[in-house]
Amino acid sequence: MIFVGLSPKPAHASPYEGYTYSNWGEAVQSPIAYLPSRTITGQEIGIGPWTAPSDLFAAPDGNLYVLDSGNGRIVVLNSEWKAVRQMQGFQRNGQQESFNNPEGIFVTGAGHIYVADTENRRVVELDGSGAFVREIGAPKSEVISDNFEYFPRKVIVDKAGRIYVVARGVYEGIIEFDSEGGFTGFMGTNRVQFDPVDLFWKTVSTKEQREKLIRFVPIEFNNMDVDADGFIYTTTADKQTLAPVKRLNPSGIDVLRVNGSMGPVGDLSRERSAFIDIDESGNGVYRTLDSTRGRIFTYNEDGNLLYVIGQLGNQIGTFKNPVAIESIGNRIYVLDRDLGRITEFAATKFGSLVGEANGLYSAGKHDAAAKLWEEVLRLDANYEMAYIGIGKSMLRKGEYKQAMTFLKLGNEREYYSKALTKYRREYMREHFGTYMTMVIALILVVMTVRRRMRLRKGASNRMRFLKEARYSLHVAFHPFDGFWDLKYENKGKLRIALIILFAVTVTMILKRQYAGYVVNYNHPLELNSIDELKYIVLPFLLWCVANWSLTTLMDGEGKFKEIVIATGYAMLPLILIYLPNMVLSNVISLREASFYYLLESAAGLWFVWLLFIGTMTVHQYTVTKTILTMLLTVVVMGVIIFLGLLFFSLIQQIVSFVYTIYQELSLRA
Repeated sequence: MIFVGLSPKPAHASPYEGYTYSNWGEAVQSPIAYLPSRTITGQEIGIGPWTAPSDLFAAPDGNLYVLDSGNGRIVVLNSEWKAVRQMQGFQRNGQQESFNNPEGIFVTGAGHIYVADTENRRVVELDGSGAFVREIGAPKSEVISDNFEYFPRKVIVDKAGRIYVVARGVYEGIIEFDSEGGFTGFMGTNRVQFDPVDLFWKTVSTKEQREKLIRFVPIEFNNMDVDADGFIYTTTADKQTLAPVKRLNPSGIDVLRVNGSMGPVGDLSRERSAFIDIDESGNGVYRTLDSTRGRIFTYNEDGNLLYVIGQLGNQIGTFKNPVAIESIGNRIYVLDRDLGRITEFAATKFGSLVGEANGLYSAGKHDAAAKLWEEVLRLDANYEMAYIGIGKSMLRKGEYKQAMTFLKLGNEREYYSKALTKYRREYMREHFGTYMTMVIALILVVMTVRRRMRLRKGASNRMRFLKEARYSLHVAFHPFDGFWDLKYENKGKLRIALIILFAVTVTMILKRQYAGYVVNYNHPLELNSIDELKYIVLPFLLWCVANWSLTTLMDGEGKFKEIVIATGYAMLPLILIYLPNMVLSNVISLREASFYYLLESAAGLWFVWLLFIGTMTVHQYTVTKTILTMLLTVVVMGVIIFLGLLFFSLIQQIVSFVYTIYQELSLRA
């Protein structure tokens, strides 16, 4: 009977949908990791309603400390959610003192209670029984201005007894005190963020005008937590900041690990999240509380999002104004300020599996974690962290090819690269002789074909076409002679230029789809071959039209056909380099990716160089005039695009106007 009484009540049905984010920043539906199991208010435990409670703390002994700010008291709940103690102020030197709108509470392992007594402008330390120990007032230092106002909002204490305070309106960072309560300095200052437009106006404004403009100041912290190693996790509520979560070392340097392009920023597809609290729950796992939508985002030590729970609403498991989050084991507690209520969440099977697997994963026990990740995939086939965990386990076992498959599904490029390097070494050791034989045979075939082609001297269409195609290579490697002959010897052919344009388009399509995973950051579901017409064919046509229109007014000698041919021939390096580079990208690692990007840049520079020489030769311009013409051509392209958009907009308005008149006439008839 005792065990039945202590067992938690069954979890309620979910009032929200579970989701996470893919590597592409897309919200992906996911099983719910935590469900609301029970709620409690001050009335339900017989101590009266909590009025504007502002903070919650889960102590090492399993008790929950509720900071009932509106009533100026601390309520201690045990694991059965019974009020075991209330602290309505404290005795100091024989006189009763009270709290004035306190906003933060922290309890040490020894049971000492630290309260950020905000409106009294102090931090109060009490012992486990609630007896007064000491008061820590405003920091004193020569570096602090005389008009400094001290309103402590949150307080934490590390194992060494150092006290850290987040204060209202303090932009210099977290206020640090030593174990004796002496001020030692500020730490972890956020970088100043500003608008370049505002900076410009401040530069050109008068002194009086500058004083009226908003000043560039760092963003202040609004909450923090400390882990077992003494690292401080902080949150910033400003939605514009790029790093709303930080992990500060004792020197105040942010050492938060972020795996991939997305850090712990909350929601991505909608309005940015505003974090108001953070809870470090062990094994590097931390949870952030979003006041914008009442979400709880759980991240692991690498900054990977594990799951999302909660939302704003009126049902059990939703919130009106969540202000604090704490956790004990597989239980999460959220304090709602407006409802004066604590909601407890219990882990589902999915949440338990993810938590246990991530714990083993963080501890380096990848083989044991892989078994649990497999169970996670049975519940959620889209869960990327599971694929990463299994992939790392296979990498350790030497199953490199299978590891590459799973790591690619998990979008983990770093370990995919490691698996590729080892698989490549193993593969080449087994097949090197075969490939060398194929290369030698291919060389012999090419030599034989070239010899037969030399023997067959004729004026067939095939031979003529091959000769014209070979001339494009001559232009690419001997541009001065090549473009001169193209203009004055009529060796350049329009069909070859158009074929090169078509080949470049096909090359770019293949490159986007089949470039190696370590260098290919294109979303596979967003690839559209028609887009290449916008990015290659349309700029090609715009360049030719703009260049012809401009050079006609600038005494250019080139005809439109010659401009098209020269531009087409100049694009040949994009084929010569991109195609083999695409093949190469499938066998290189991240460390070798710099060679891939070097070749990409070389292709672009080669193309621009050929285009420059072709423009100069076709129009018979000087170097300076050619550079000026090319720059103006780009400007004219922009003008043509603008006029085109304006034209289509006018056509759309005319069609809409005519259709409206037609509807009115139809109704009157």
